[in-house]
Amino acid sequence: MPATLVKVYFTGYTTFGHSKRALSPRKLPKSRALFIAGHPALDFVNTLMRVNQEFLDLFQTGEDVLAWLKQAGLPVLAAGVKTEPSALLRSARRLRETIRDLLERRKAGQRGDPSVLNSFLAAGRSYRQLVWNNPHSPRIDIVWRQDTSASLLAPVAQATADLLATADFTFIKQCESEDCVFWFFDRTKSHQRRWCSMEICGNRHKVAAYRKRRSS
Repeated sequence: MPATLVKVYFTGYTTFGHSKRALSPRKLPKSRALFIAGHPALDFVNTLMRVNQEFLDLFQTGEDVLAWLKQAGLPVLAAGVKTEPSALLRSARRLRETIRDLLERRKAGQRGDPSVLNSFLAAGRSYRQLVWNNPHSPRIDIVWRQDTSASLLAPVAQATADLLATADFTFIKQCESEDCVFWFFDRTKSHQRRWCSMEICGNRHKVAAYRKRRSS
């Protein structure tokens, strides 16, 4: 069975810190992915965003899902492995809404139903492998076997399960902007982060507050 080799940590999430890239709101609809949440499960949920009061789904095709997985540093399909694009898209959207529901319930202190998430976890199969290309730097990688859309998305489900079970949800937040639906992991030193990004919602709030003061 074909397998995909991926590093043991999530590329871009080694420290699970939020991105400091400057992002222009005007470029949001053209962006294929925004990695500003500080955790892969939250960034996965954030692929459904709100722009100009309308929802924008970055997942329109199975290729969009594969592109996101690759950009996130998660396992992608090995050469020769075939997955039906429409099935992958449906699975990704189902997993995304499941994660959103579980996040909301965890944040509200309610019990969630983990059955759908567990089905994605059950589809994932992996094992550790020693890689020794550099004589002085052997490393441990994880090999994921992926032959279905659910198994391809299993690493996202695993990241979600870890977040739900181990994170302090005091620091799992939603952007305070009324028209934003983004989640993020507040790992700032003061834990006072309010916005998904200062370059997006933070600046818009500052401009709105400034105009309100000028008009009063």
